[in-house]
Amino acid sequence: MSSLQAVLFDLDGTVVDSEPLWADAMRVIATDLGGTLTEEVLARTTGLSVPASVDLMLAELGSDLPHHEATRQLLDRAAEVFATELMWQPGAQELIDALRAEGVTTALVTSSPRVVVDVAMQRLGSHRFDLAVCGDEVSSPKPDPEPYLTAMQRLGLPATDCLAVEDSPSGTEAAVAADIPVLVVPSEVAVPEGPGRIFAASLLEATVDELRHLHSAFHRAGRGA
Repeated sequence: MSSLQAVLFDLDGTVVDSEPLWADAMRVIATDLGGTLTEEVLARTTGLSVPASVDLMLAELGSDLPHHEATRQLLDRAAEVFATELMWQPGAQELIDALRAEGVTTALVTSSPRVVVDVAMQRLGSHRFDLAVCGDEVSSPKPDPEPYLTAMQRLGLPATDCLAVEDSPSGTEAAVAADIPVLVVPSEVAVPEGPGRIFAASLLEATVDELRHLHSAFHRAGRGA
């Protein structure tokens, strides 16, 4: 019987309430370029890597600003607001601390680049995570399973010993493709029903025992449950 050894958390929208901060940063850049971004376009960036989000932004604006310059501006702005405004999602800090107190490994698996993740970890406390796999450290970011496969390889754990916590369609798809069951919490964009995913109202009041129960129940039912 598999046991829960590690919980792999997405960052944006799952552990921290950062999606509005990313959206604000993109709005500022769009305004500087003389345009605006619709809420629909901003919603489509949820869970995407920074390069993919920049592609979408520039295409929507019809801008010829070089991709690398738009990326630099976005990351600079995001890092600035993360350092002062980043907040935990309800229940996330308490759950992570409880997991670690009971010897369960915790890690971040995120589409955000290392430069922004390091700022976030300084604010959250880097001691709360055994490692972070960032979007610019893999060849294929979410929804490809590579970020989750990389995390498991670095932790030396199989998928059967892991549980992912996600809030976006792309992140959920990535974890499921890596054969990791996913606890899905609601955020900016709804995640569709499907195999390998369990839905929760939030992380507020979530407990280690509940996560162990969900993990065990998933494996008892089989992957197709």
